[in-house]
Amino acid sequence: MRHFGHIAPAVKRRLFFREPCEFGPDSPARVLSAALGATLYSPATRPRLADDIIKQAGRGVVSMVLCLEDSIDDSEVVGAEGNLVRQFADLDARGAEVPLLFIRVREPGQIGDLVRRLGATVRMLSGFVLPKFTEERGVPFMEALAEAEKDSGRRLFAMPVLESPELLHLETRRDALRGIARTVDTYRDRVLALRLGVTDFCSAYGLRRAPDMTAYDVQIVGAVIADVVNVLGRADGTGFTITGPVWEYFRLQERMFKPQLRQSPFLEGRAEELRTTLIEHDLDGLLREIELDRANGLLGKTCIHPSHVAPVHALSVVSHEEFSDAEDILRPERGGGGVMRSAYTNKMNEVKPHRAWAERTLLRAEVFGVAGPDVGFVELLSASVAE
Repeated sequence: MRHFGHIAPAVKRRLFFREPCEFGPDSPARVLSAALGATLYSPATRPRLADDIIKQAGRGVVSMVLCLEDSIDDSEVVGAEGNLVRQFADLDARGAEVPLLFIRVREPGQIGDLVRRLGATVRMLSGFVLPKFTEERGVPFMEALAEAEKDSGRRLFAMPVLESPELLHLETRRDALRGIARTVDTYRDRVLALRLGVTDFCSAYGLRRAPDMTAYDVQIVGAVIADVVNVLGRADGTGFTITGPVWEYFRLQERMFKPQLRQSPFLEGRAEELRTTLIEHDLDGLLREIELDRANGLLGKTCIHPSHVAPVHALSVVSHEEFSDAEDILRPERGGGGVMRSAYTNKMNEVKPHRAWAERTLLRAEVFGVAGPDVGFVELLSASVAE
């Protein structure tokens, strides 16, 4: 699979200076963690889940979470587990090309049980999402994952969700972060990415952000995100990929980008190619949040509606200017440091301070591609949602 693989080859050649790379479940973890993109969540109770997975794969989705936790009622869990086993068998029988598939469980015991019940179809499973992850809860989850991996003979990744009250409350946050850091470091080879459960954070204080506000506008949430990145997202080799929080709002119509062609207030003041776009007004908050995710060290995003996937991916493509800066900074002859004017002659590139940024940018360029010199967000988004 590859990002924008659903777009016609001729269109991709026009849009990309360097096209996204191909990757799959067996690719290196560093590639997969950067490539997750918009991870689409779906309740595991859906009766035509296999059809949904195939449909979304054809629309550019490369990672999905099939949820047995908060998205379904407690009374539905047993039925949902059986449904997952049937749907995986259906996918296997069709020989379907599927995204990276993860199952969000409730308890550690579900991991081994599901792996055994899936049998040979476990080959289509990339791992498990682990809710309300703390040191105390996390160790049993990780031990269960390691045992299931051993039993199945298949590499299985964990994506812990950081959403517990201990992490939110100021008096317990430091110890909670230290405990999570110890746990994920112990099982580093199995942790693909860390996910943020911002809805649970808001719930603890009876809060819900409006559609024109981002998670960063809710200061108590923004403070937690900053501390998580501070401890767990460092660029010194000890950090992990941390994904952006869920965006809750969507239109009822599936093709939310059409037929309106309108101007978005968020895009005012940005580059000219962003001034007129297919985005409707109630997506301004999503666009702002994606930009702020990146500015705060997050990559990828939890999504609960298919219409959110295209904007996340379009804004993940590396611009030609970013790519030029990153390549200049990482040229071998720059190894000793120094400062130089950017190729676009609009900024300073300082080799040593900007090196970590450049390395991350080139990894993102590998999986999402590099846009052509005159190609912007609008063109990428338009191509992604075109019939």
